[in-house]
Amino acid sequence: MVVQFLDLKEGLLIAFGAIRANKMRSILTALGIFIGILSVTLMGTAIEGLDRAFNKSISAIGADVLYVQKWPWGGGQDWWKIRNRKDIRIEHARAIERSADLVNGVSPIIGTARNVKFGRKVMENAIIVGTDEEFTTTSNVNVTLGRFMTNLEVSGGRPICVLGSEIAEGLFPSETPLGKTIKVGGYPYRVVGVLEKQGSFLGLQSLDNRVYVPINRFFKEFRSFRGGIEVWVKAASIELVPEAKEEIRGIMRKARGLSPKAEDDFAINQQEILVQTFNSFGVMIAGFGLFITGLSLFVGGIGIMNIMFVSVTERTREIGIRMAIGAPRRTILAQFLIEAGALSLIGGVIGVAIAFPLTLVIDQVLPTAMPLNIVFIALLVSVAVGVISGFLPAYRASRLDPVEALRYE
Repeated sequence: MVVQFLDLKEGLLIAFGAIRANKMRSILTALGIFIGILSVTLMGTAIEGLDRAFNKSISAIGADVLYVQKWPWGGGQDWWKIRNRKDIRIEHARAIERSADLVNGVSPIIGTARNVKFGRKVMENAIIVGTDEEFTTTSNVNVTLGRFMTNLEVSGGRPICVLGSEIAEGLFPSETPLGKTIKVGGYPYRVVGVLEKQGSFLGLQSLDNRVYVPINRFFKEFRSFRGGIEVWVKAASIELVPEAKEEIRGIMRKARGLSPKAEDDFAINQQEILVQTFNSFGVMIAGFGLFITGLSLFVGGIGIMNIMFVSVTERTREIGIRMAIGAPRRTILAQFLIEAGALSLIGGVIGVAIAFPLTLVIDQVLPTAMPLNIVFIALLVSVAVGVISGFLPAYRASRLDPVEALRYE
């Protein structure tokens, strides 16, 4: 054990001595690995960031909530055929409310973009959502200040609204919004509540830049808006989601007057579909990134192998002397493997060091995350590439004949 430790120590000293003696060559060799490890790290941080953002966003989409919509999630169907489907209408939501037994809440949802104003403060292109009193049930969101709209306010189309946290902070940075009248698309609305902060979906679309108004009022004020609605339905329990989905499907088919043989002209989406679509997208991105990364590391590995062959040739007499005074072949093999691994590790460390600030820049556009496991994996990959690339030159060095090596000029 002591002998092996001394051999390892001696190999490290010789390897780093050789690297210092050929600084420029070592830097150029490590450059290829640096590019590969930079690719590995950035790809890993992007995938990890997207995965975390997705999991955080998907938690807001309850597993027990079903979304009755015109368009199915995930695509893969006849776009033109789906486009020509009849819109989902408010009467379809009312039919589900009347007839469904396996649900806890039903909310019609419709939206458009308008400016929101209070005094001189303006929030441009806020999302105006028309809905009803059961929205907090179907969306799993809570009111942090004031209250949500009531059934009387929805049925009567009262000019009241509930603000998302971003709108509330933008229009009322130093005062309470409750009771204040704001202009939503030019129409006056009295603020009755503010929702808790929800964040954004995949780090891209803010869920807090919204104003919620009674859906009947929405139809009256924004009559120029053309398009159907969505219906959000919360099942009575997670276990009853499949049964609730079939119940809703039957109600929708009857409400839309479909014959028994006609296919559905609507979609009932749920969290599981989004997860499957995201996973497929993630596999595709990871595969593309793996190809690019593998190509970069292959080029870097070839560079290390070439330099190590040159190094073995230059140090043939040194190898012969070491073997002549008793150095075993495994020591020579380990010496050059350590040198190749060290060269590659230097490139890996530089790659990770540069990837970190780049990750912070990318995070301004796309969600990213650099946990320690990605750093460890990147450095481990860099060492592995160096050792694999340096094995053939190291093996060649260890198989040299001492006598012939001493005669080498």
